Amino acid sequence: MSTRTVETSPQLFARIGGALYLLLIVLGIYLQVVMGWVVVSADAVATAANLTSMESAWRLGIAAEFLALACVTALAMIYFVLLRPVSRELNLLATFLRLVGIAVEATATLSLASALFPLDTGAYLRAFPLEQRQALAYLAIKVHGHGYAVALLFFGFTFLFHGHLIRRSGYLPRLLGILIQTAGVAYLINSFALFVAPAFQSRIFPAILLPAFVAELSLSLWLLVKGVNVAMWQAAMRAARP
Repeated sequence: MSTRTVETSPQLFARIGGALYLLLIVLGIYLQVVMGWVVVSADAVATAANLTSMESAWRLGIAAEFLALACVTALAMIYFVLLRPVSRELNLLATFLRLVGIAVEATATLSLASALFPLDTGAYLRAFPLEQRQALAYLAIKVHGHGYAVALLFFGFTFLFHGHLIRRSGYLPRLLGILIQTAGVAYLINSFALFVAPAFQSRIFPAILLPAFVAELSLSLWLLVKGVNVAMWQAAMRAARP
């Protein structure tokens, strides 16, 4: 029985990557919907009440985020092997940046779980007034938002390099590379604005992320439906070998 590798089945790996990407988008949308239900801007009391009444949906959102991180990790490997023929060095740099972003996002997601701790019914929490516990829960959610922005910062640089590699590849559409680089710029603007000019960031969000959604959805559907041009990918692999 033969073992399937990227070199023997690049199309299969490309379509697996497309499916993972699509799942990642769906999971991300679910988390954003849940946060939209629960989080009331600048209102810790209302947010805490929503957290208590919708705890199951919130926990499912946390689980969705961790599952999405598993998908991103698998995608990092698929990206690495599919884009390896174009430039080993840039591809390796993009992969390292993506892995750092994954680690930062995983840490930030823990803040979503910690938002539930102050609202627990344990006797030990009676040492804190209810208003303090509500504020701590809201603060944990704010910490997640900033941690997520740091993760997007690393993903933004990743997208710039991956978009460049896609444009140069020849076995994926050049337009997809341009879209992915545009998404990277959008992520970078959003993340830097949050820390440098938060009032400006609140005005441009979420419109600034629309190009990223279009780019990532386009790439996921292309990989899932069309995959890569196998003949050109194999030719690039042969040319890249010493």
